[in-house]
Formats: sequence, C-alpha cells, structure tokens
Amino acid sequence: MREKLGHLGKGVAIYGAGDAAVNVVNFLLLAIYVKFGYLDTNDYGAIAVITAFEGIAKIVSRVGLDGAFMRHYHDRAPGGPLERMTSTIVWFLVAVNIVFFAPALALSGWVGDRLIHNIAYVPAFRLMLVNTFLISLTFVPFHLMRLRNEAVTYSAFVFARSAGTTLLRGVLVIGLGWGFTGWYAADLILTLCLWPFLWRWMKPVMTTAFDRQELVTALRFGVPRLPHGIAQQALEAGNKMLFKAHVGLEQVGVYQNGFTLGTAIRFFTSAFETAWAPFYYATSKQLDAKVILSKMTTYGVAVVTLLVAGTVAVSRDVILVILTPTYLGAVPVIPLIAIGMAAQGVYLFTSIGLNLTSKTHYYPVATFSALAVGLGAGALLMPRFGMTGAAVAFALSGVTQASVAFTFARRFYPIPYEVGRLTRVVAAGALSAVAAVWLVPALPPIAGLFARGLVTTAAFAALLFASGFFRKSERAFIVELAARLRKRTAALPDANAD
Repeated sequence: MREKLGHLGKGVAIYGAGDAAVNVVNFLLLAIYVKFGYLDTNDYGAIAVITAFEGIAKIVSRVGLDGAFMRHYHDRAPGGPLERMTSTIVWFLVAVNIVFFAPALALSGWVGDRLIHNIAYVPAFRLMLVNTFLISLTFVPFHLMRLRNEAVTYSAFVFARSAGTTLLRGVLVIGLGWGFTGWYAADLILTLCLWPFLWRWMKPVMTTAFDRQELVTALRFGVPRLPHGIAQQALEAGNKMLFKAHVGLEQVGVYQNGFTLGTAIRFFTSAFETAWAPFYYATSKQLDAKVILSKMTTYGVAVVTLLVAGTVAVSRDVILVILTPTYLGAVPVIPLIAIGMAAQGVYLFTSIGLNLTSKTHYYPVATFSALAVGLGAGALLMPRFGMTGAAVAFALSGVTQASVAFTFARRFYPIPYEVGRLTRVVAAGALSAVAAVWLVPALPPIAGLFARGLVTTAAFAALLFASGFFRKSERAFIVELAARLRKRTAALPDANAD
C-alpha cells in the first residue's frame, strides 16, 4: 500500500509542482493588475463571460473523444491499431471543428455585442475562438505523456505553457499596454509556440487512416460524455452568466475575482485528476483494487478538506493582500466557492466506477442534475442575496453532482469507502477553520494570512491524531518520515561546513 501511495503521491507532486508555482505567480500578477489599475472590475466581468464561452467551446471541440482515446489506449497495440484509432479520432475532430468554429467566428461580433455589451471586447473573444480551435487536438500528445508515465515531461510542458502565458500576459498587458486584448493574445501566441514541440508525440501515431468502426467505438464512449462535459462547464459558466443577468459587468468582475480566489484548491484537484485516471485504470486490474482505491480516496479527501479549511480561514486576509477593499463584498463568496470545488473533488474521487465499467452515459445525469439545482437555486437566491446567493448556488450544484454520480458509481462498481475516517476528516476541517477564525486576533492582512493558515494546519493535524484517524502503520510511517527529515536537516550544517 505504501508503494501505491508513493506512486500516486509522486505523480500528484510532479503534476502539481509546476501548477502550484504558476498559481503563486498568477496571484501575484492578479494583485498587480488590480492594485495598479491595469484591469478593472469591468474587464474581469468580461473575462468571466468570455471564459464561460471558452470552457464550453473546449468541450464541444473534442466531442468527448479525448476520454475515449485514454479509455481505449491500452486496448490498442502500437504498430497499427493504435495509429489507426488515433488518426481516426484526429481527422474526425478536424472536420467537426472546422464546421463549429467557422460560424462561431463569423458571428463573434454579434455575440460579443449582445452578451458582453461592449464592442471593445470582441477582438479578445475572437482570439479565444482561434486559440480554442488550435488546442482542440493537444490532448493526444498530453494523454500519451500521461499514459506512458512521462510525468516529468508532461509537467514540464504544462509548466512551460502556464508560465509562458503568465509571463506573456504581463508583457502584453502591462509592458506594451495592450490591456484586455493582450490577455487573450498571450494564450494564442503560446499555443503557436508549443505545437512544434508537441508534434514529436503526435507524429508517430498519425497516419492517413480512417476507420469507421474505430470511430463508432470511440463515439460510443465519448458522446455520452459530451453533454456531461458541457453541463460541467455550465456549472461555472451558467452560474456567472445568470448572475450577470441580474447585475452589471462591474459586480460580475468582483464576483469573478472572489470566485478565482475560492478555486485556489483547484491546483491540487487538477494535479490529482491528471495522475488519478492512469492510476485507477491500472490499479483496477489488481485483486485488491477496491481497497487501494478506497484508501487513496481517503487521503485525497483529507488534503482537499485541509485546503478548504485554510481557504475559509483566510478569505478576508487574502482579498486585502491580493486585491483591494473594493472587493471585500466577495468575502462570503470565497468559502462557498471553495466548498463547491471540494464537492467537485469528491466527485472526481468517487465517480470512477462509471469509467471503469464504461457506464459513462450516467455522467450526464449527475451533471445535468447539478446544473438544474445550480441554476434553479441561483434564480431564487441571486435577486435577493446577490453574489452570496450565486456562490451558494454553485456550492449546491457541486454537492448535487457528487451525490448523484456517487450513487450510480456505487451501483456498478461498489468501493468500500472508509466512512468513519472520512467523517473524522470533515469534522477536523470544520473545527480547524473555526479555530483559526476565532483564536487569531485582528492582524495586518499579511500577518493574518500566515497566522490563520498555520493555526488551521496545526489544528487539523492535531484533531486527526486526537480522533484516532491514523492507523498504527500510518503513525509509524509519519514518525519514520519525521526522523528522515530531522537527519537531513541535521546534515545540512555539516555539508555547508565542508
């Protein structure tokens, strides 16, 4: 078990290291954009609207076939079958995307004018469409890296793309004064720069072959995920668009940045998801697969819970550090969005049975249920409670999605989850967040951010130990790990002396 945890943990660490570093830089740049007035609340409102379209366009551009490629990869041997499957998927998507994006570009002016209500944002909208078209096939090289356990290479590319985009946005928005348009121009420029490097993975699996039966097989798996994917994106996009129907771009901009801060835990869930899919597909072939998957889920939920508790505790401090007092109206938003993101993390952990048993047609049921609850709750709550109502609606949608997907997944692939340990984790998270808010006095924002973060972490660990969460073997592992760290720390002065 320790070997399995080490393998998954290493994957998450490798996949997440680059994202974590880039997220830190992004938060710093967010502070610069806001505090020095390079982007205002209206700009961030427009970003929320365009991002909503972008998320849905990415899903439509792949027709669920990115998931089909990963699902059937191990069933297709190189030297013919794999190349035939890949080429069939790629050529089909090229045709689909030409049909989809050509009219979208033609109508972009009308869409931008009607939905953003400012013609100045239309060029950025068009840049987004072109970039989305160009990245529609990048899942092939990136999936190959993951499936072949090239975690370091994958992370290097993801880091290069994220870091390059972040840096280029700073150059275009701040340095060259391109403003809002520079934000989306950076995405397109980085995509054009990366494609020649990604072609190294794409070329060996590409031919002129097109197999109708391969397409049918891929579509049978992928198409049921298409409405699911669209609805998944609409959980965020629909939430923001519905909120925009009640307020102006400025309030949407405040909500957008509060939403961004609330989704900080995504750096872990994204890294976990990247490592999780190859891990559970491989593990499912073992006799003790369900026991392993259960324990890995417990550890994943523990990390997510700690991150949510910390986000709740520091929500006011982080706004004052990164943004300005103009955004203090988003204080209630951050904890609620974090809870919604945690629910999506639980959904990620516990819905895997649908993939493992190819019951992917149940994914849309879960996601559309969540979408109905989210939009219904938003329609009721947003007019009265504003952005807090929007955040509550998002949290409810996440809980609904996780609950419905878990119900179906358990029917087809029952995993004996550790309910008692999971209950202790959630209780420890709630109590540690409360402790940090109540016990730490009023401090300057930066000091408060660190103090409340440290109190949350210490209280969470102490409560887990006190509640008997850790098994004897886990306690022994922690003691062993602490001893190793002490030895390495003690060796540092001697190494420096040499």
